[in-house]
Amino acid sequence: MFLVTGGAGFIGSNVVTALNDAGRSDVAVCDLLGQDGKWRNLAKRQLADVVPPAELGDWLKGRRLTAVIHLGAISETTATDGDLVIETNFRLSMRLLDWCTANATPFIYASSAATYGDGERGFDDDASVEALKRLRPMNLYGWSKNLFDLAVAERAAKGAPLPPQWAGLKFFNVFGPNEYHKGPMMSVLARRFDDIKAGRVVQLFKSHREGIADGDQRRDFIYVDDVVRVMMWLIATPRVSGLFNVGTGKARSFKDLIVSAYGALGLEPNIQYVDMPEQIRGSYQYFTQSVVDRLGRAGYNGGFTRLEDAVGAYVKGFLDRADRYR
Repeated sequence: MFLVTGGAGFIGSNVVTALNDAGRSDVAVCDLLGQDGKWRNLAKRQLADVVPPAELGDWLKGRRLTAVIHLGAISETTATDGDLVIETNFRLSMRLLDWCTANATPFIYASSAATYGDGERGFDDDASVEALKRLRPMNLYGWSKNLFDLAVAERAAKGAPLPPQWAGLKFFNVFGPNEYHKGPMMSVLARRFDDIKAGRVVQLFKSHREGIADGDQRRDFIYVDDVVRVMMWLIATPRVSGLFNVGTGKARSFKDLIVSAYGALGLEPNIQYVDMPEQIRGSYQYFTQSVVDRLGRAGYNGGFTRLEDAVGAYVKGFLDRADRYR
């Protein structure tokens, strides 16, 4: 049996889909469904159990699992409740790490590109304790993720016991089906699609940095199918452990993203550039781009979908349909 924490969420529900498609119905999801329609992410799936996070410790007693895929977290970059974030993102992760170590169970977990902060120290997924200590995340979420990466790295450096396979994945800007419950944390493509379809103007930020054009702020956008492909490869390759960036390695602009959506619909772009709010201008990231060499050296050769193709698949296969769920 597989356990997927956060399995009703965006990336988690796509992992559950991939496991089902691979013939595995013995999938347990640990998550809170709430009242925001998140259950729809799992409506087409076959599950062995749905476990509330508060009951997970008891549920794990006496279990034998094929792997734990730990994606559950408070992922809002605007979160401010430090105690809740540490309990959810760090202490729960530590308990699962200890359980997987004691029970010789592979452990694949979500880190985040938010650990890199403003990027001035680069985006190299160096898993050494020294490199992780140099990172300066800009928000509580990123700090909590780096704190856990450090805990794992220190165990590895000291030769302390760890699961037979452990892999931390630093996701960059993931977009794709089943992100709709995330509200303001959805990708800008999902948030603006109805405006694009209806012919309404789409607003993007002006640039307030010399040498960078309006709308040319860049991110490493990666389609969720590529992210899931990496995780399924790890499950099938238990010899591989480590901390890995999961991005395309190619930064693209917000303008590229939105223009690609217009192109998928056969429409002319209708974009307006507006001033960035002053309160975020000093901390706004103008560029993120993963370094994916380490993943390649580990043996992964699945490649990554070109932005225009990924946007086309998302628009035509999901966003422009009555049923947008996978």
